[in-house]
Amino acid sequence: MPVLVKGGEIITATERYAADIWCAGETITRIAPNIQPPPGAEVIDAAAKYVFPGFVDPHVHIYLPCLGTLAKDSHATASQAALVGGTTTLIEVLGPDRSQDPQEGFELWLDKAQGHCACDFTFHMTVSRYDGRVEKQLREIVRHGLSSFKVYLAYKDAFGLSDRELYLTLRLARELGVITAAHCENAELVAELQSQQLAEGKTGPEWHHESRPPVIEAEGVHHLLTFAKLLGAHVYIVHLSCAEALREVAVGKASGAKVWAETLIQYLLLDKSYAERPNFEGAKYVMSPPLRERRHQEILWGALRENEINTLASDHAPFDFATQKRLGVNDFTQIPNGLPAIEDRVNMLHTYGVKPGWLDLHRFVEVASTQAAKLFGLYPRKGAIRPGSDADLVIYDPTYRGTISAGRQVMNVDYNPFEGMGIEGRPQAVILRGQVVAREGRFIGQPGRG
Repeated sequence: MPVLVKGGEIITATERYAADIWCAGETITRIAPNIQPPPGAEVIDAAAKYVFPGFVDPHVHIYLPCLGTLAKDSHATASQAALVGGTTTLIEVLGPDRSQDPQEGFELWLDKAQGHCACDFTFHMTVSRYDGRVEKQLREIVRHGLSSFKVYLAYKDAFGLSDRELYLTLRLARELGVITAAHCENAELVAELQSQQLAEGKTGPEWHHESRPPVIEAEGVHHLLTFAKLLGAHVYIVHLSCAEALREVAVGKASGAKVWAETLIQYLLLDKSYAERPNFEGAKYVMSPPLRERRHQEILWGALRENEINTLASDHAPFDFATQKRLGVNDFTQIPNGLPAIEDRVNMLHTYGVKPGWLDLHRFVEVASTQAAKLFGLYPRKGAIRPGSDADLVIYDPTYRGTISAGRQVMNVDYNPFEGMGIEGRPQAVILRGQVVAREGRFIGQPGRG
């Protein structure tokens, strides 16, 4: 059924105007004032609403083996939560470890997503080792359409690349024209600090931050950018959390590095005191890099506004507090890392970024949609409102008022890190490739259509 979005205020990364949007098939076919719907069309009244391009989350984990357990969301639940929150496309980290071939990992993750994911998706291809066999498979995977690699400088055993392997990975990425996303922390220093703390009896979640302080993240960024500058490779720093790492990005850019940076909604709104809550409650907030001191938040907001940080992601990684997080009750290094945020990223950014004036609406769209679409080869099908683009649209009600609650969320996890925080604005309706898939906080779409 064709869809007409009528009477809304269209807002993209660069434009703001009133018009109707006609969606036929899976694409936007016409944008003009006062389009009259033919019989049989579905008409969505967008009067007094914003109309945004579908949002793109550039960094999520769904199928995620970790410390002998699996992240709680399935592709069905995570994608439906994404859509309810206005995200129509997600980029999942496809994560084979050093024991797996890339092709084996690619097929496994694709099988988990295809036919189950309700929103559109692509992957970052993790490179956890490098040899001739791996190189051949990576070339084939890129031919299938993936536009990014992912490397970890943070986890010594499962994913850690030697410097030679990092060099070869970035050289191949440059040759193939793909961008390399990177988790930047110094793995050797993290391992040493963890061992030292555990030996001193410092086992609680409050010590997680002290095992990976800002200087260790900054060193990881510096290390990556040394290789990137040498090779002329394009790199993308995931989940940048602190001023020290941001300074390394700025220095790298000034000296010619082709580098982009992402931060997370968690770092903008939560601080390390959450991970210090008593009775093991802090384990809910254990992630890597860790939540930082509050002083970093204003710096990150300013960098996001000024395009020193280019995108905002969720790094969605849901583990139940009652069972899975408790795997580390006697050893913080055994707490599964990550927070659930795929559902709330957009609303929290609007509430705490746009409403107080950190970001205008154009920058809001750019950091939560358009820039990621451009960086990862999706634009202008995604991240845009123009004829020929996919009909991915978010009709957004800025007057909505509500409160975050795990009891009402779609995400399949037993807590919400933003519990009790207010929101101002949410999607009234979400359209994915011409079909209405969510209304007022409820998924109404077709499971597995992504």
